[in-house]
Amino acid sequence: MRTSIVFLFLILSLAGCKNDIEEKCAFIPDTKNITIDLQVEFLEDSLPAITSKTQLVNFLSRHIIMRDFLFNRKAYPNDSVFINTLYSKFTNPHIDTLLFETKKVFGNGTELQQELTTAFTNLTYYYPDFQVPKVETVITGLETDLFVSDSLIIIGLDYYLGKGARYRPDMHEYMLRRYDKNFIVPSIMLLYGIDSRYNDTDLSDRTMLADMVTYGKAYYFAKHMMPCTPDSVLIGYTAEEIAGARANQGMIWKRLIEDEAFFSTDGKVKQRYIGERPKTFEVGDQAPGRIGTWVGWQIVNTYAARKSDLPFTQVMMQKDAKLIFNESRYRPTEK
Repeated sequence: MRTSIVFLFLILSLAGCKNDIEEKCAFIPDTKNITIDLQVEFLEDSLPAITSKTQLVNFLSRHIIMRDFLFNRKAYPNDSVFINTLYSKFTNPHIDTLLFETKKVFGNGTELQQELTTAFTNLTYYYPDFQVPKVETVITGLETDLFVSDSLIIIGLDYYLGKGARYRPDMHEYMLRRYDKNFIVPSIMLLYGIDSRYNDTDLSDRTMLADMVTYGKAYYFAKHMMPCTPDSVLIGYTAEEIAGARANQGMIWKRLIEDEAFFSTDGKVKQRYIGERPKTFEVGDQAPGRIGTWVGWQIVNTYAARKSDLPFTQVMMQKDAKLIFNESRYRPTEK
């Protein structure tokens, strides 16, 4: 598994929700006898502190994955251009402001480390053979947000400074909302939850339903790794959006049926209901984007509730999306 969250549209904005149903925790595993060895290396001071290109080269030589994936070495024509570009960025006086704001938001990193520890401990509960990756934090100069692999996670903290930060990533506001410190660990868990090692899928099934259930299982996974994280944080809806989705499940369902969307393999239909958009206008001006992934989550939740004797890991490894759909019996009616 290796990816940057920038390219996964299922991982979206942040907001808490005061809906009592949403705030309910998932199953909280008993992990008191589980101890993990989480190594976190805080490197955010390193690049802003360089004073020569030699120092920069030495740092990147010690952090090859960071060099190649977080800073995308291959995008540059040669090493000279690459080093000159990064050196210019990290010796720019504005980098000090970015570093100051990062420290203001994240402090000494204790809170982030504790959140990671909790999530990885829960992951180990369900998957005892799980090998905890090393974690590095860094300032990228708003280059990249997150890198996740089996053995290493790199977090570009300056991407997650949240609303009010002087420097923010250049993207649409509805996408920008996701980049808050509270979204880092949920993002990582969602990336694990979409990975085929934990989320088995039938690759021959190209229907939108298959995609909906795959994403639904990713949310289901992340919720179990972070049991008391509000659904709104995981799915990326505001309080109003998720309340509206819950209140209008029947209308959303009816629209999906009318469009014959569930078993469609048309890319335009998928983009309409599960793609990255500010709103799902086909449902209504107030319907949040990616509403199909939210419905997929409800299908998986309902399936798991009806199959209460089925272990969490078996729910995740059920690859037949149509079976999950049928046996969930999720059929909301319009009010």
